[in-house]
Amino acid sequence: MMIADEVRAIWCRELKRDDIADDDDFFALGGQSVIMARIQVAFIDELGVEVPVDQMFLNPTVASISAYIESLGAATP
Repeated sequence: MMIADEVRAIWCRELKRDDIADDDDFFALGGQSVIMARIQVAFIDELGVEVPVDQMFLNPTVASISAYIESLGAATP
C-alpha cells in the first residue's frame, strides 16, 4: 500500500468521511487541533513516523503530507 493510501485511510477515519481527494485541505474538511492530534498518533502507530504540528499545517493535503512522510524515508511496517 502506498503512503498516500494509508494517510487517506487515517484521514477518512479521523475526519469521519468516505471520500478524501489527494488535494482536499484538512481544514476545509473540518479538521481541527483535536483531530490533528489523533492523526499524529495514528501516523506514529500505523506508519512509524512522527509528524510535527508545523508540518501538519504546512502540508494540509493527503498529497503534501504523504510527500513529507516519504521524504523522511519512512518504511511502511
